[in-house]
Amino acid sequence: MAKNIEGFEFEQSHGKERVRVARVWKSKDGQQHFVVEWRVSINLLSDCVNSYIRDDNSDIVATDTMKNTVYAKAKECSEILSVEDFAILLAKHFTSFYKQVTTAIVKIVEKPWERVSINGQPHQHGFKLGSEKHTAEAVVKKSGALQLTSGIEGLSVLKTTQSGFEGFIRDKYTVLPDTRERMLATEITALWRYPYESVYSVPQKPLYFTDKYLAVKKVLLDTFFGPPKEGVFSPSVQSTLYQMANATINRFPDIVSIQLKMPNIHFIPVNLSNKDGQIVKFNDDVYLPTDEPHGSIEASLSRSRSRM
Repeated sequence: MAKNIEGFEFEQSHGKERVRVARVWKSKDGQQHFVVEWRVSINLLSDCVNSYIRDDNSDIVATDTMKNTVYAKAKECSEILSVEDFAILLAKHFTSFYKQVTTAIVKIVEKPWERVSINGQPHQHGFKLGSEKHTAEAVVKKSGALQLTSGIEGLSVLKTTQSGFEGFIRDKYTVLPDTRERMLATEITALWRYPYESVYSVPQKPLYFTDKYLAVKKVLLDTFFGPPKEGVFSPSVQSTLYQMANATINRFPDIVSIQLKMPNIHFIPVNLSNKDGQIVKFNDDVYLPTDEPHGSIEASLSRSRSRM
């Protein structure tokens, strides 16, 4: 909240970025291990104006203390928990433990360590690094009011057919031809918001948000690709994005809004020619992969009276 200081509006916050922590849990018999790796960012809104204008640091929570708190709280979690629950736990601690802190914003990115299988058997303590990342952000006020968002980063997908782009605006700068046959590739970033307005109203079911994350990811992928044999035609990235957002909102009543960002990563068909004409004609089988420049497409879909 802004304060009036010497005739100026002054706002401030401070925190700790990129705190990396890994946590291992073991089954009761000690044989099966579970691991998570989190990158934690903390931002505190607090009443510590005196540190800025009077050289008085007595109301500041040191950022090094914030870092240490991440490790201490991870140690206290004796049972495996979701990244969302850990974000809420941290934010709730900062707002309840320090009288100066009015709001805590905790964002966590979870690295995708996946259990490996050897000869068809899940390994007890072996993991490999996947690709897309699970994200969570909890904004907690001293009153217990909550805003909770989950998401996916870096979900790269591609289909080699069933995609087109036609009927767009044409002018003197347009050289792109209409097509009903192209490759479609993108890297999905998704953010969805839950309706829980208090830390006390969050479901207490273990790994509830982890299961929801996996379910949302499945809906997004199923909608993008369509049935395994026939697929589904995409008339544009915009259309596919909307169908994915709509399917998510309709499938999960406890998701009030979703935002999707889907850059159009181009695979350009290759043809070779010289001054005498074409020497090699490729037939939608050889492409030049590019990652820049790329199209930028994003949109959000919300239930009535909800906002991201």
